[in-house]
Amino acid sequence: MGMEIHLGHQGKPCPVLGEIHEWEDTDEPIHQPEEDLPTILELPFLNGKQCITIVDKSGVHSLMIRFCRCLNACTADKQLFELGMFLASFTWLKTAFTFPVLDGFALDNLECGTLAMNYYNKLRRMTSSIFPQLVPDRYRELMRVARQWRQLKLLKWNGFGYERRRPTSGELTLFCPACPQPGMNAPLPANRNPDDPSWVYARSLVMDGNFKAEHLHPTHPEDEVWLTDGQCFMVSKDQYKAHLAIAKDVVQPSECNNHRAVNQANASRHKLEATGIGGCACARHGCFVPHSVVDFQKGERQMNMDYALCNTLSHRTDGLSQALTFYDINCQYNKHFWRWVTESLYLSLPSGMEIIPGIGLWHVHGHQDKCYVQYASTFITGAARIDGEIMETLWAPLNIISPAVRGMSTPHRQECLDYQMNDSNFMKMICMSSFLCRKYKEAIKGVAESASAFDKLNETADPIMVATWEAQDRYAHSCRVADPSAMDVFEVQLKRAPTRKQQELALLSSRVRPIGQESAMRRLGRHPTETQTLDICRHRTKLQSRIDEFTMVAATHLGEGFDIDDEIRDLHLDFMDDDSEDEGINGSDTESEPEAHGRRLRDLFYPEKTVIPLPSNFGVARCAELGVEHLIGQEIALREGQANDALQAIRMHLADKAVLFRTAVHPAKSQAKSTRAWTQVHSVERVIRLNTMIYMKCRAQLGNLEAHGLLNKYLRMEKSHLKTTAAMADPNARGQRNATLLWFWSLDIQGDSVSSDWMNEFYRVCWLRMKALRDQWAEELILVEHEMGWTLEFFLFKASTWLTRLTLNGEAQMKGHKCYAIRQAHMYQELAKHAQAGFIKTNPTFRPIP
Repeated sequence: MGMEIHLGHQGKPCPVLGEIHEWEDTDEPIHQPEEDLPTILELPFLNGKQCITIVDKSGVHSLMIRFCRCLNACTADKQLFELGMFLASFTWLKTAFTFPVLDGFALDNLECGTLAMNYYNKLRRMTSSIFPQLVPDRYRELMRVARQWRQLKLLKWNGFGYERRRPTSGELTLFCPACPQPGMNAPLPANRNPDDPSWVYARSLVMDGNFKAEHLHPTHPEDEVWLTDGQCFMVSKDQYKAHLAIAKDVVQPSECNNHRAVNQANASRHKLEATGIGGCACARHGCFVPHSVVDFQKGERQMNMDYALCNTLSHRTDGLSQALTFYDINCQYNKHFWRWVTESLYLSLPSGMEIIPGIGLWHVHGHQDKCYVQYASTFITGAARIDGEIMETLWAPLNIISPAVRGMSTPHRQECLDYQMNDSNFMKMICMSSFLCRKYKEAIKGVAESASAFDKLNETADPIMVATWEAQDRYAHSCRVADPSAMDVFEVQLKRAPTRKQQELALLSSRVRPIGQESAMRRLGRHPTETQTLDICRHRTKLQSRIDEFTMVAATHLGEGFDIDDEIRDLHLDFMDDDSEDEGINGSDTESEPEAHGRRLRDLFYPEKTVIPLPSNFGVARCAELGVEHLIGQEIALREGQANDALQAIRMHLADKAVLFRTAVHPAKSQAKSTRAWTQVHSVERVIRLNTMIYMKCRAQLGNLEAHGLLNKYLRMEKSHLKTTAAMADPNARGQRNATLLWFWSLDIQGDSVSSDWMNEFYRVCWLRMKALRDQWAEELILVEHEMGWTLEFFLFKASTWLTRLTLNGEAQMKGHKCYAIRQAHMYQELAKHAQAGFIKTNPTFRPIP
């Protein structure tokens, strides 16, 4: 329409400019489309006037812009800045990008991994849907301006618009608001509560490598321009190269299982400048640590991760005396870390800081069994509820842009990765209050459940044994850092049970005997031999004689009102044999009534099917009629003893099964030994099913006797209860972090321990691990409460810092600077207000900061 945009006079023409067009230089070629296509730029009203290409979220436009030429006017770039536009060149004023389009591209790149080419092609299609190729190509200009825009954003967010100095290492970043940072959100050592445990003020860190963030060798390294080298999360290039130049590249053979990090240490790809990246993050909240991310040259070597960890331990750790480091190969890495740090010229650690190594729970399952108890966070004092694997979740969104940065120049790649990591920390920060509220609720529930489970186990154990176990626990934790093998007390020590072989022999000989006459009948099959049939008949004759004798004696005790022909309750309960494993514990319910009636008729001819006259089979009411209520109490006492015997047998055989299971699956065992062990496992399972059937029938009879108080003690046995505890069968298995013993393990610990050395070992390990679980949850609750306070202090510290920027050396700032400082302070104050309200609602005892 011939519109002209005038700058510097609120939309009115500059009086100095008049009718003179300010640009006479036409040396720069204007975009010329192909000759065989129509052009959308040949408009008659232009008449040769120079236009600026404006790239906006709505498309690419050509506009006539008149600059102010007054003597006191700002430069052209600043006049466009006031209009909300960013010039692609500060010497040739031909292309400008609006602030919204730069913000839009940055956000699309963060959330969707959108490439600059894809984003600009979208703008071209929005400008002309049928001739997008006629729209001026400003793809390279967009990449260049986007880099400058990111740098300006980082400088602005971190207050460097108020200072005249260059940022130092890691100053253009955000770090975790919930991690202790003395002097910022946590008190200095002199001001701390003396009742706080030392591990409260520890930094929890996780280390990991990412092999998807590769980088090709740059084609023109001499043209590279560095804008934020070392000022964010990636380390400074020069000092890092100097460290690599003198560091020893020694490949240490793994004394544990093969791990990816160890195997990648020798990986070399000649076309790649970097085979990946490695870095550190806070293990509890997942925030990248500033100035701690390094490039790999030949895989994940120790020399790379040493540099990353030392930089991490130097970031705002003054006043912290302890650091927990989780690394998937810490059992190997930690052995050489201190020596290599001491020998290096470019590595240093804060004086007096204790480094406690650990392995993430996901990765520790790929290690030897001993690594689990020595390095798993489950047994580290002060680690609380942490899995040490949060770094994996941070790599996932970063990998969305990894293919895009693979071919970028080295500085551009570093800036893209830095911007992504900074945004990740920002999102963690604004969601931190909600995250901590959820963790607090989980901690309250975990403390109650773990304490209850441990107390049940502890109260029924022998006090002498408990004192011994407590001493073992204290000694192991006191020696853990200097000697990780001290933690082996949390592992099953088979050498502590010298009678294991004797127990296995007893299982094969005495424990696995015929399981009752009914079970023997089931195993005969449909066509038994004459010898087998004769043997069964002899057993039936003996059993029938004993039943007859018992019935005659029962008649004298039950009184004259008792009639042998009285109807006795028929309590049918199926055996849990191998051929009925798919059925429920209480038997199949699919039998029809006629079939059941026919079965009962047939059972009358077999003594093993006979129901003997007992109070539980008559019922309480009939016993009252006969005047023999006193017999009810006697049978209840006998049934209670029978239930105890059955449960003890179940516990003993489950423990035996655990030993045999470990033998069967142990990789060092021969095939013959493994096969023999599996045979023994199946034999033990049959004995377990027999005792379970006895227990279930005993419990049913207690129900008939209306012993409801005992039914609350002797709970219903489910099929899932008969699984071998993972802590014994496979202590390195997944999913046992929160495992506690089932109800029947806590009924008679002293009796089980006396009767078997192996059961004593079983309870010792379970006691130690359940205590560790209880302590973990208690530590988690303490830490979350402190983290709530640290988060609130962090927001208030940031708000106060921005308010101090309203003045500089006692003089007021410019209006724009003042407004932005107030805006940032308001943002952090709102975060603090929201956090405090959420913390008080979740934890009414939380003390708000005035």
